[in-house]
Amino acid sequence: MSEFVILTDSGCDLTAKLAEELELVVLPLSVTVNGKEYHNYLDEREISHKDFYALLRAGNTGKTSAINLDTFKEAMNEILKEGKNILYLGFSSGLSGTYQVGALAAEEMAEKYPERKILHADTLCASLGQGLLIYHAVMQKRAGKTIEEVRDFVLENRLNLAHWFTVDDLNHLKRGGRVSAATAMVGTLLSIKPVLHVDDEGHLINMEKARGRKASIQRMAQKVQEDMLEMDQPIFISHGDCQEEAEQLADLLRGKPHIGEITIGYVGPVIGAHSGAGTLAVFYLGKKR
Repeated sequence: MSEFVILTDSGCDLTAKLAEELELVVLPLSVTVNGKEYHNYLDEREISHKDFYALLRAGNTGKTSAINLDTFKEAMNEILKEGKNILYLGFSSGLSGTYQVGALAAEEMAEKYPERKILHADTLCASLGQGLLIYHAVMQKRAGKTIEEVRDFVLENRLNLAHWFTVDDLNHLKRGGRVSAATAMVGTLLSIKPVLHVDDEGHLINMEKARGRKASIQRMAQKVQEDMLEMDQPIFISHGDCQEEAEQLADLLRGKPHIGEITIGYVGPVIGAHSGAGTLAVFYLGKKR
């Protein structure tokens, strides 16, 4: 049985350390701020998370770009020429064109390497939701599952990877077309903090409204406990440079039934460009999205 590599993109928002531990190959999307393009490497080599959010707080906006075809093909070629197979698990097609480009690259490389397996799956997930699904995929791989079985696991479980999040500034969602200008204005005046999730097609959906930040954090903790599968499992929390509030959310969950290890990380620049500083999100395997 040939060895296979799990390839993904930086939409997963995993830390560089965890991605290395999971033996992933991760390609960077990019973000442009003030006319300068930065590749979103997980090791923050071109821009740190702190510096990125400082730019946002100073009133700048970011424009994001998908990974191009040649970058995918070059990365795949490096893996394939070593005699390894590839499973590409991509950033939600509902939020980025990156997955479609990766899938096209896989099909083109399959013609060059007909003896190799190059499979792909749209995770329909984002940020550490994508990261958590990939984490579970790696656990399946390490349990001895074949490349096809790991791909099928992702397809069968992606709609159980729950994403719940809240934002501190509605204006970033307004710019991205997620809420109307009127909603953003009224919500800001009344300190309305939306509780959103990612739906079955991988799109951001506004689900509930909470009065104030504390209420939105408490509601997310409640959602986890109401909806999670009754099995001990890891929980991932991501934040847009609001570590203290991420810790508050983690504290609300620790010790509760079925809550395993809690991992906290940043919302990276590519997703943060659309959600803004102060974004807080939680991810877990649920009974539904």
